[in-house]
Amino acid sequence: MSKTALITGITGQDGSYLADFLLRKGYRVVGLKRRTSSICTDRINNIYDNENLILKYYDLDDASSTWNIMLETQPDEIYNLAAQSHVRVSFDIPEYTLQTIVMGTMRLLNAYKTLVPDARFYQASSSEMFGDNPQVPQDESTALSPASPYACAKVCAHNLIRNYRVAYGLHASSGILFNHESPRRGETFVTRKITQAAARIKLGLQDKLYLGNLDAQRDWGFAGDYVEAMWLMLQQDKADDYIIATGETHSVREFLEEVFNHAGLSIDDHVETDPRLFRPHEVPVLLGSPEKAKKVLKWEPKIKFQQLAHMMYESDLEEQEKFKRSIQ
Repeated sequence: MSKTALITGITGQDGSYLADFLLRKGYRVVGLKRRTSSICTDRINNIYDNENLILKYYDLDDASSTWNIMLETQPDEIYNLAAQSHVRVSFDIPEYTLQTIVMGTMRLLNAYKTLVPDARFYQASSSEMFGDNPQVPQDESTALSPASPYACAKVCAHNLIRNYRVAYGLHASSGILFNHESPRRGETFVTRKITQAAARIKLGLQDKLYLGNLDAQRDWGFAGDYVEAMWLMLQQDKADDYIIATGETHSVREFLEEVFNHAGLSIDDHVETDPRLFRPHEVPVLLGSPEKAKKVLKWEPKIKFQQLAHMMYESDLEEQEKFKRSIQ
């Protein structure tokens, strides 16, 4: 009999790649999404008609729907990916960010503990939890020093997972994922903002790109690789926390140069800095050590930095070409 996986945030970047991955493995996937005025299922259009995919409306703030869905679906694996996930935006809406991430996780954990305690639980933790800690590379023992409301919320949720794991003997693991990108990345995130703008500039649809801190350094991997690590955590006999990263760091400027050089564009002609896009509290360097994941999970990233930048640009170029034809 096939396993059932419950995914919160299935219409997001990670949720869509994870659903692809699990369906290929024969899982029955129950995907949870918010009820909004637009359908917002673009990222899962390729699997929308799969008979093993079930979509349900859900809200992190609604405890009753959490319990009802858990009771009805009886999942074998639970992947909590839903959140207000934009770091810069979390400074503008801190209360909502903490409410969805902290209390949303707590509601899921309580329903899980009571209704399906034999299931296995994955929590999406974040490299942002390390914040401005100068220790690099960061590993599972590095002290957490959050530098945004988003990061503070993720630290609390991360600690809840450990607390419930120890207190109740639950198989609950956290993946501390460093920056992971793809053509499905949200358009407000800096990598996608760069690749989409480059495509539009190349096609004459846009002239300028405005960015914030170009010197911030991040460990960038491919989201499609990282969802495999999520799954592998829940296949282990013992629950634990793992850094998922490439072990390489590159600045925003390097990503920008890689994309613009690939596109044959001049940064000097088309890119300007906008102080409004800087964070109130900057995180200079995030660099993860994936050694534990490599050793225990037998996981390694496949897509390299240059491949990722080119992949995202080519995808955006194709989309913008379609858009340009539609308006001509």
